[in-house]
Amino acid sequence: MKKDEKNVIIDRLAELLKGTPNFYLTDISTLNAEKTTELRRKCFEKQVTLVVVKNTLLQKALEKIDFKEADIFSVLKGSTSIMLADVGNVPAKLIKEFRATSEKPVLKAAYVQESLYIGDQALEELVNVKSRDELVGDIVALLQSPAKNVIAALQSGAQTLAGLTKALESRAA
Repeated sequence: MKKDEKNVIIDRLAELLKGTPNFYLTDISTLNAEKTTELRRKCFEKQVTLVVVKNTLLQKALEKIDFKEADIFSVLKGSTSIMLADVGNVPAKLIKEFRATSEKPVLKAAYVQESLYIGDQALEELVNVKSRDELVGDIVALLQSPAKNVIAALQSGAQTLAGLTKALESRAA
């Protein structure tokens, strides 16, 4: 591969990494063609971009975007593929689901919500990381809960008052 071609790939990788807030580095090396196609299909369905890269080109792309987490360079050995996603826990869930029928992909590292996770043992933790939308939903539910309780109390109080006035009217008559 010529230097110009490498520079084009590095620039493209740098753009992908800059444009996506979360990425996972995985090893899918021993998957056969059928399993790789199945993984790519699942990635497409879940809006995850899967790219197989050379480690040196990925390292240069990370350096180009001034990636601050130098620990990630230690995992750039062997076969590496990148899973890019807008939602942080989607690739982790996809990996876990796919590994129900296969031993790969193996998680090398992940950069999710500005935090670095190294090693396959972090997969379960990443599956449980809530996405921004999930957190917003939880906050909205928490904020609505006291208001719902107040409204319910007022409604039940209004029914009690109505019943009380009817009872007083019937006694007075």
